[in-house]
Formats: sequence, structure tokens, C-alpha cells
Amino acid sequence: MTKLVDSWHSQHLDRSVEVARWGDVGRPVLVFPTAGGDAQEIERFQVVDACSELIADGRVKVYSCDSVNGRAMLVGEGDSLHRSWLLRRFIEFIGHELVPAIRADCQSEDISIIAAGASIGAYNALAALCRYPHAFTDAICMSGTYDLDRFMRGPTNEHFWWASPLHHLDGLGDDHLALLRSRSVILACGGGANEDIGESWKAANALGAAGVPNRVDAWGAEWPHDWQTWRAMLPHYLGDLV
Repeated sequence: MTKLVDSWHSQHLDRSVEVARWGDVGRPVLVFPTAGGDAQEIERFQVVDACSELIADGRVKVYSCDSVNGRAMLVGEGDSLHRSWLLRRFIEFIGHELVPAIRADCQSEDISIIAAGASIGAYNALAALCRYPHAFTDAICMSGTYDLDRFMRGPTNEHFWWASPLHHLDGLGDDHLALLRSRSVILACGGGANEDIGESWKAANALGAAGVPNRVDAWGAEWPHDWQTWRAMLPHYLGDLV
């Protein structure tokens, strides 16, 4: 399996961000790491291996990048207003820097991308789809945390609102919302240790109220908030989409 790792200094984030890719051809899939993860986390935890048949068959090319905003929340970088700003700037980095880089790598100016992720990565996948439906057609959100208020530990501002699908869907413009309503969101969650399907229902209710197609998939008590769950989920849903 071909692997490529690159990095550049992001204008939006004012820091270096690493990006990794596995595979040569196929539909691009951007997998966001968990909160403290880096671009190669999904390889270390064998998610790439779990998708190896799809990659080998040329059905998908898998990309990932550092979890800049998730890491900032995990370590408490700056105050809550700084973290709110960083939430937005990371999603803007995705739309304005990483999406063009993925499309250039795929040699297509308009190829559509599938967003995916687990835990905070699920939040980022949903936020990327909601803000950039011209680039992303589907979001596979696994064991997600979507209400980030409790992680801010202080006041928030318009940047937090801009980055949070639970807060901004009803403020999107008509054309933006019309395109978003042609997209699809999967909200998958186990019922085992440290899972909270209530978070998925919060996201589903916000998406449903905005007319965005979505479904909540409950995987049962044998599936905890951990990598064995996400190794099973991601190839399962990708197989349906590609």
C-alpha cells in the first residue's frame, strides 16, 4: 500500500500541519483523528489496515491530518475564546487548504470527498460537511461528541458558533442549505463503555430540523468507545458509499 506524508505551514492556523495519505486511486476519504491524534494515528490503531481491501481495490484513497483543534481542547491551549477561534480556523484550514490539496493530489478540481472520524473526529467530519458541502458529500460520524460547550471551560464567541453545527445550521443561507440538503450524514454509536448515543441524537435533531438527511445507527452494548469499534464501523460504511 502506497503511503505519502507531507506537511506545510498553514496560513489559517499559523503552525505546521502534517497530512498523510494511503492508496493511489479511488474516492478520497478524509479521516479526522481523535482529540489528541496526529495524521498517522489511524495507521497506528489499524484503521487503515481495516480499510486495506477498499484501498487495494482502488475504491478509496484515505487521507488524514493532525487534530489541531481537538488537541487544543485536550490540553487546554489558551483560554476559551482562543479555543473558539481555533475551532473555526481549523475548519477553514480544511476547506481552504486541505480540500484543494486533496483535489490536486487526485488531479481533479471538483472531486467529492467523504469525511469521517471518531469522537472529536466525528465532530470535525460533521463540521466540514456542513460548512463545505460543495466539497464533501457524506460524513461518517462515529461515536461522536458534537456539543463542545463543556470543553470550552469559559465564554465562547461567534467563532465557536460558526464552527459548531449544533449552533449554526439555522443561520445558513438558502443556497448553502439547499446544497447541504443533498448530502448525507451517518451518526453511528456503540452502546458499550464510554459511549453516549445522546450526542448522536443531538446532532440528528439539529440536522433533521434543517432538513439535512441523516440517520443514527446504534451498534449495541458490545461496542465501546474505542478503536475496535471504529475499525469495524469505517469499512462497513465506506463499503456502502463506494
